[in-house]
Amino acid sequence: MDLGRWTELFRADAGKLSPQEMQIRDAAWIARCVGRGGTAPLGPQDVAALASRISSVTFQRGERVFGDGSGAGPGVCIVRSGHVELGVVTPRGKVVVGVLRPGDVDGDVPLLLGIPVPYAAHALDDAVCLMLSAEDFESLLDRHPGVSRRWLSSIAQRLATSHGRLISLLGRPLPAQLAGLLVEEAEDGTVRLPQRTLAAMLGVTRPSLNKVLKDLERRGYVRVGYGTIELLDERGLVAVRDG
Repeated sequence: MDLGRWTELFRADAGKLSPQEMQIRDAAWIARCVGRGGTAPLGPQDVAALASRISSVTFQRGERVFGDGSGAGPGVCIVRSGHVELGVVTPRGKVVVGVLRPGDVDGDVPLLLGIPVPYAAHALDDAVCLMLSAEDFESLLDRHPGVSRRWLSSIAQRLATSHGRLISLLGRPLPAQLAGLLVEEAEDGTVRLPQRTLAAMLGVTRPSLNKVLKDLERRGYVRVGYGTIELLDERGLVAVRDG
């Protein structure tokens, strides 16, 4: 299948595509998510191999996506739509270690390292995830070098981003931490995460978070709505983050 046909599949109404075409479209979309430009381009055979292995699963809000306390993972999970919360229950309460958005990948690092999944994942809203079993993932990387190169590049980029976030939080006051988190988590100028999730991501109580949010709103940086936070002055938030 050539690039022109892939473009047609991206633009086509999903209701008019066959199940096989939907799989190919999802596979081509994954190929975009796990790489950058032409650094490690996937050929038609790579995308076809990926399409033959993925399955699309729909989760309702609050439903567990993976992680049951045993450390067993689902293989590889790629969020197609919606948001997925990664959380760990500690003696002091729940800690959110991350939120997966469309295009985000999880489960591949534990598989490659042979370690258990340390958190549980739940859908924050109705979500669709593309799943790859552990066996199919290993077979895909073993037989298709193009997929392997792009996937490893994706892992390196994600780890660098995580390290950067951790470093940026060290020793920072809560306003600076929250401002940075809002800038990072915004999609089209809006953060669509509940305040309880944001508080858990920063390891603070919701009243503490709400107090800082109200101050940012008073200063004209954000507008707080039900389940959303609109960024009105991103430059101002960056200044708070870096101040």
